Amino acid sequence: MTFSTAAVSSSSHFPSIAEIKRILVERIDVQRQSVGIVVGTFGPEGRVIVSHGNFGAYYARPVDADTAFEIGSITKVFTTLVLAEMAGRGEIGLDDPVAMHLPATVHMPTRAGREITLTDLATHTSGLPRLPENMAPADDDNPYADYSVEQMYAFLSAYELPRDIGSQYEYSNLGMGLLGHVLARRAGTSYGALVRERILAPLNMRSTADTPAVYMKSRLANGHDDQLMPVLNWDLPTLAGAGALLSTADDMMNFVEMLVDARTSPLREALATTLSIRRPADAGDDETGLGWVISGSGDDQIIWHNGGTGGYRSYLGFMPAKGVGVVALSNTSTEAGVDDIGRHLLDSRNPLAEPPRERVAITLDPAIYDRYVGIYRLAPEFEIAITREGAGLFAQATGQGRLEIFAENETRFFLKVVNAQITFDVGADGRATGLTLHQNGTDQKAPRAEA
Repeated sequence: MTFSTAAVSSSSHFPSIAEIKRILVERIDVQRQSVGIVVGTFGPEGRVIVSHGNFGAYYARPVDADTAFEIGSITKVFTTLVLAEMAGRGEIGLDDPVAMHLPATVHMPTRAGREITLTDLATHTSGLPRLPENMAPADDDNPYADYSVEQMYAFLSAYELPRDIGSQYEYSNLGMGLLGHVLARRAGTSYGALVRERILAPLNMRSTADTPAVYMKSRLANGHDDQLMPVLNWDLPTLAGAGALLSTADDMMNFVEMLVDARTSPLREALATTLSIRRPADAGDDETGLGWVISGSGDDQIIWHNGGTGGYRSYLGFMPAKGVGVVALSNTSTEAGVDDIGRHLLDSRNPLAEPPRERVAITLDPAIYDRYVGIYRLAPEFEIAITREGAGLFAQATGQGRLEIFAENETRFFLKVVNAQITFDVGADGRATGLTLHQNGTDQKAPRAEA
């Protein structure tokens, strides 16, 4: 456990260091939902960093404030902050068509006479899918590593938008990766160098980078899957703006301090820009700023983003009205993750996640599986294909590998490699009419997409 030398007020917004430590011990040692977690909090009482656990399942070095983690999709708020910073300098326009900043040989999709703008990318309302359909990784454990700029250009040039631009929120790693690519092209540098110059250097974030750089490798925690087994780090050479950054709790607290109190920061105006542009998101009353998810209103408003890669989970959130912020980093990609810890620390009314129960597979007549085989559409460009092979049933989501699913009863199945479940909705004849995907605390319905 590490913490700052800042004085801690007895009226702290946050639980005590001992209580935060108890939460981490419970999550790691009892629930076995991570190998190592580091949490940072910041508010009027100062900065506090609490840690528990180790670098790896086979590496008993304690994690601490200087341990590096992949932060996954939290990268997106750095990408959109660069966009706002460049717009503030007049180098780029928020409403510039994306095509303006790409080679003339790339034909960006249009619809109803409207072009996709940089703001459309930054708010996930471009109409582009979550992932490009021509993404076929050679290694599912490092899925973005071999996706090239040329492949991205080819996909964009051939893609037809399924709906009007700006009409609907659809979270898109492709869109945010494209945004990072466009900004780097406009600046004449790499994505990593651009983020370092415009964001990291002004905030003195010296341990944040877009690759496991040599100086960081000795401080990089091993990533783990939900079985607590070591996995590879991810490489995102083309779609870096969607999730390439690695960072430490200490560095991320520099970022949190800027978010909570940007009055003297050179990024104050850029941050305000990312929060002032609002479009509806896809969950309840949530809105999206440029990159940010904005939940609630008034004193209870939380502005946040999370992240997940093959071996890590992360959460970043702050409450502007209360002047407090949190970051939580885990070196394990489990369903429990650290989102609930971050939300709970920001507002104690948000409960901690219940520990996952052990699921037991039962044996069914494989002929039952034939009723479920088909394509199920979760979003316009995101489907789950259910297939049968012998006595096994398999699910394959768009752009992902095929995974076996196991029966808990005749209609409810679960995956072993990730904490997700599928329930089939069946008609009078027993044939599936749709399914519900239970994952990350949400239930997503997907009707059957074929006759």
